Amino acid sequence: MSHPVAAWHAVLNARNPAGLNTLLADQVVFHSPVVHTPQQGKPLTTLYLSAALLVLGNDSFRYVREVNDEHNSILEFEVQVDGITVNGVDMIRWNEQGQIVDFKVMLRPYKAIELVRQKMKAMLEQQQQPRHQ
Repeated sequence: MSHPVAAWHAVLNARNPAGLNTLLADQVVFHSPVVHTPQQGKPLTTLYLSAALLVLGNDSFRYVREVNDEHNSILEFEVQVDGITVNGVDMIRWNEQGQIVDFKVMLRPYKAIELVRQKMKAMLEQQQQPRHQ
């Protein structure tokens, strides 16, 4: 398996959440900047990260700083959403198998937090709708 951060970059660049299946540990925990309780497990983390790829994954998204150690990375990003600059940090921890076990997102400024909250809520609701064939 490639390095977890390289694998995360590949998922983000492809804007394809399919890569999350092998990247996330079954018991991964996701910490949202707008949900008070941690989201436990691969299904919920996949749901949140998939929605974030759609909400934040536009052509302006870029990581501006990256700090890594043996099992942790802190990735600072900037992205334009509806004319608002969103500045955020992804804090990622992985296990010995190279799977992400903890993913925490922090955002600023407040105007950006509120915008992302609204867009993520709408995207999560859309993703959870039953699909008709």
